[in-house]
Amino acid sequence: MAEKKMVIVRVKRQAGPKERPRWEEFELEWRPYMNVIICLRDIAERPITRDSKATTPVSYEVNCLEEVCGSCAMVINGKARMACSALVDQLEQPIRLEPMAKFPVVRDLAVDRSVMFENLKRVKAWVPIDGTYALGKGPRMSQEKQSKAYPLSRCISCGACLEVCPQVNENSQFIGAAIISQVRLFNLHPTGAMHARERIEAVMGPGGVADCANAQNCVRICPKSIPLTESLADVNRQAIKQALTGWLIG
Repeated sequence: MAEKKMVIVRVKRQAGPKERPRWEEFELEWRPYMNVIICLRDIAERPITRDSKATTPVSYEVNCLEEVCGSCAMVINGKARMACSALVDQLEQPIRLEPMAKFPVVRDLAVDRSVMFENLKRVKAWVPIDGTYALGKGPRMSQEKQSKAYPLSRCISCGACLEVCPQVNENSQFIGAAIISQVRLFNLHPTGAMHARERIEAVMGPGGVADCANAQNCVRICPKSIPLTESLADVNRQAIKQALTGWLIG
């Protein structure tokens, strides 16, 4: 009988935000088309470490399993990526799973990304409408603007770009490329442009677009291939134009 093929997974565990992290290693039976989420589910079904010690299931976030929701982002073999699209056969073993380091750990691989959503509120990342009565058909966007906006709309708020950005650290308030790219997206929209000045004002202060050091790690790591560096450059131009206009008028 052929020997079973096994998968070795090392997980960085942390029982809570203030607890000390530790490593646990698991040995799982290999299956075709296995991804990291399947590995974590197998561990949950049988939470026994490789040295035969009973433990608890690994905590992590997951939802769509189609690289659309962004919730399963973690550091896999030293690289921030989606666990649902990380195929075991394409990963070096032992597979090392860690929580993203730029966000507070909730437990194990689950992190608190609420700072991203607070920053989205800061830049008014939405299209304002009056929902009290029927508004009829919305404004039309040109094909040129649509082609620019669509790639930006693919952002899944996974946080991978913040994880690899050297400017996102405990000594900086930088909001990150994903948030600034959403400023560009909603400023392109005919209705969203009504708040363009407010959005640009929000990224002109501390932690805004001027804090980008142009490392370009974000555009390389983005799972949705969003042109983040183009967004950073475009929003920076808008900020400079708005600052000069304000200086000349004021």
